[in-house]
Amino acid sequence: MGEFVRLEVEDGVGIIRLDRPPMNAINDELTSDLGDAAAEASSRDDVGAVVIWGGEKIFAAGADVKMMLPMSSVEVRPMITNLQEVFNQVEEIPKVTIAAINGYALGGGCELAMCADFRFAGEDARIGQPEILLGTIPGAGGTQRLPRLIGPARAKDLIYSGRHLKAEEARGIGLVDEVFAPDQVYPKAVEAARRYAHGPRAALRAAKIAVNWGARGDFRAGIVLERELFADLFSTEDQKTGMQSLLDQGPGKAKFVGR
Repeated sequence: MGEFVRLEVEDGVGIIRLDRPPMNAINDELTSDLGDAAAEASSRDDVGAVVIWGGEKIFAAGADVKMMLPMSSVEVRPMITNLQEVFNQVEEIPKVTIAAINGYALGGGCELAMCADFRFAGEDARIGQPEILLGTIPGAGGTQRLPRLIGPARAKDLIYSGRHLKAEEARGIGLVDEVFAPDQVYPKAVEAARRYAHGPRAALRAAKIAVNWGARGDFRAGIVLERELFADLFSTEDQKTGMQSLLDQGPGKAKFVGR
């Protein structure tokens, strides 16, 4: 277990828990721990879906400014390169991922949340990319993931202004998917993750790869990727089970085993 991030597993759901009080500020040690937790969640057979959570008070308030302030351009480049690579690793976890956001998800915290497939937020959550107020820009994927998620003009509004969004506004523009009472965010995320964990894991993994990589490139290349992933699934037990169940019992009755 890392000092600042740990992976806890229960009933098929892996909880990647950020724990660096008081603000879950992202420093080199937390980044390293996060990479280890993402790798473990990706490889463990008893993890079928993942929830990323910063605790009841705060998701993550961004990168550690005290760490970055004295850095030169030469010094900061390997730090931000490593953070980008770890966030990419989180995004590529081959299972359904949900970010459960309580409190602030700002800067690097917002960028981490965008690496998840879905974002559940508390009514008290505040989300944004305030780097411009520090004389810089998002550096851990924010300028790339945010416009892909909410469109270029809305992304520019948030990045240029540095303003914080309340949860309901974030849901209105597609940055957040669900809003709950603060004490319900984590249990609702775990409940949703558990449903995915007991679903057809190979098909969910293939769907994630097809959508994520297809969105980054040429349409025709994406169609080829989709075709190959689709065909590969016909070697899985869940595909046979799902189709036979439809014929025998109608839709939505299949019991998947994750193979």
